[in-house]
Amino acid sequence: MNASDIAVSDAALEQLRHVSTATLTTQLFKRGLRNVFLQGVAPLVKPAAGTPNLVGPAFTLRNIPAREDLDHLGVFQNPDHPQRKAVETAPAGSVLVQDCRGERSVASVGSILAARLKQRGVAGMVSDGPVRDSSTIAGLGLPIFCAGASAPLNLAKHHAVDMNVPIACGGVAVYPGDIVVGDGDGVVIVPRHLAEDVARDATEQERLEAFIAERIEAGAPLRGTYPPDEATLAAYAQWRANKT
Repeated sequence: MNASDIAVSDAALEQLRHVSTATLTTQLFKRGLRNVFLQGVAPLVKPAAGTPNLVGPAFTLRNIPAREDLDHLGVFQNPDHPQRKAVETAPAGSVLVQDCRGERSVASVGSILAARLKQRGVAGMVSDGPVRDSSTIAGLGLPIFCAGASAPLNLAKHHAVDMNVPIACGGVAVYPGDIVVGDGDGVVIVPRHLAEDVARDATEQERLEAFIAERIEAGAPLRGTYPPDEATLAAYAQWRANKT
């Protein structure tokens, strides 16, 4: 069975929409995974508090450095150009993740392609390169996580070669079907086979931390509260029972 064939329930995906990437990095650290947060990648538009996270399976696009005799405007006449084909192929609900090698001098996508992704029902896009037409893209309502804005087109530095293959993005390995989670801090990649357990435990971690935060705000010291000792855990169990 391929990793992308492992089922992830709608319930787990919904849980992942409401836990922070900070919590997810902790849960993945507990499982031995330390390199899961994309570096240099941030939301193009900072989400308002309470906005559900970007969540969806990764559909990947790999770029290599451009070569001048191959990467010219004429290549876009081919509807099967890998970048255009990726935009037309990424399934509804997926997240298009682009490997741009951290190259910040050219764009990885522009407003027309971003509009097409939104129209097709793609959940969002993640790139470790910038975007062009950033003001227009910001108004589309499509979650975009990237390395800022840059006007030059992708062909100046990128040659798109493969889609839906393992890539690197922001220094993190991304496999097709991995679960992408993006919030105001950035993007975490959750290996697909861990998604159910991580979603469950992250939700419980945030319930416990909400209780701990109440105690800290009421004046409790860190000792015995964070991390919680047995007395605090017993009080938490009662707190949870009173809320159900």
